Amino acid sequence: MSRTSEPGRTVSSRLLEVLFAFRPGHCALSLADLVRKTGMPHATVRRLAMDLADFGALDRRPDGRFTVGLRLWQLGTLAPLTESLRTLARPFLEDLYTALHQHVQLAVLEGREAVIIERLSALEAPELVSQVGGRLPLHCTGVGKVLLSHSDTELIETVLTGELRAYSSRSIVAPEVLRKEIADCRRTGTATVRGELTLGADSVATRIVNGEGRVVAALSVVVRTDSVKHHAVLPSVIASGLGLSRLLGWSPDVKVRNG
Repeated sequence: MSRTSEPGRTVSSRLLEVLFAFRPGHCALSLADLVRKTGMPHATVRRLAMDLADFGALDRRPDGRFTVGLRLWQLGTLAPLTESLRTLARPFLEDLYTALHQHVQLAVLEGREAVIIERLSALEAPELVSQVGGRLPLHCTGVGKVLLSHSDTELIETVLTGELRAYSSRSIVAPEVLRKEIADCRRTGTATVRGELTLGADSVATRIVNGEGRVVAALSVVVRTDSVKHHAVLPSVIASGLGLSRLLGWSPDVKVRNG
């Protein structure tokens, strides 16, 4: 007999059972996976999963699988014992900040924008347009280009065929040029932006990869134009990205996946 018929079962308990079906190593689950793990009928699981996705507690990928959503992650960061991505990333951001005395930030993808979830800033660093919790365009920021490049084809096409706003005189808005940058970023895992969002502010960014090979975040250093050489900053940024990725379960034998 399905556990949904057990006396005392509430809607909230069923919602929680769907959420707690996600575990390390089981971060992306199909409806069939959720049915198997919860023991509830397919129709019930589908209704609950779609309600959670509508609320932002779950995200639904183009292939139909579900992952934990950003709103649920944001709630989870309030738990004092939760080892969130921000907590894991903090030592790497602090090391980069100490070495470079520039803006260092971590961002994740939400919809068609990058959301800054952590940042350390130096007084002498260039002024930025957004703070922690703020949103950045994908096509003209370092973290945005990294996140866009490792997204699914549908999002890439949506961004490239949509309105590509020129935030400064150096913004790249030609789709054919951005396509080449996306290909280069997928190959190297890095992106360099020169004054595209704000004149006088350059960004060097790299990807953060989890144990499944998926890019879950982007890490960047934002420097004043001509204050430091990009090629001198890049190795430290890449090393920090690799170190954080290893904490998330990635290893060199795990292929980086796109989409």
